[in-house]
Amino acid sequence: MTLLRFLALILTALALVPAGAHLFEMPNKIGMPQDAYFVAQSLYRGWALFGFVLIGALTADLALTIATWRRGEPYGLPLFAFLCIAATLAIFFAWTYPANVATANWTVRPPEWEALRRQWEYAHAANAVVTFAALCALAWSIARTAR
Repeated sequence: MTLLRFLALILTALALVPAGAHLFEMPNKIGMPQDAYFVAQSLYRGWALFGFVLIGALTADLALTIATWRRGEPYGLPLFAFLCIAATLAIFFAWTYPANVATANWTVRPPEWEALRRQWEYAHAANAVVTFAALCALAWSIARTAR
């Protein structure tokens, strides 16, 4: 059970890395002119591999929820963390992915690129907040268990 808690916490923390980076860079990127913005977006090539971390966090959070429930322990916080990570995937596929498709991963400049930029940036900001909530729930759950 200790290893499962550790994995859930670490994978959820790792999922926060790219989300947090997007959140904290947003104020500097949201107003960039088109050319500069598209250059900045090219820095994210290869970041899709973080999807494996997100799937790992989702799986570990669910496994922790089930294991905690089976032991008769309070499982609300791990469940909340799982639901938060699931929500980040829903946000990604509802708003981030369509912007990536419409811009061919920011290599094509459609006329509505500014609206797509806002959609992409705010979806990532929302994911950072939701992922942080998941991390806090797991940390609180583990802290409560340590008593």
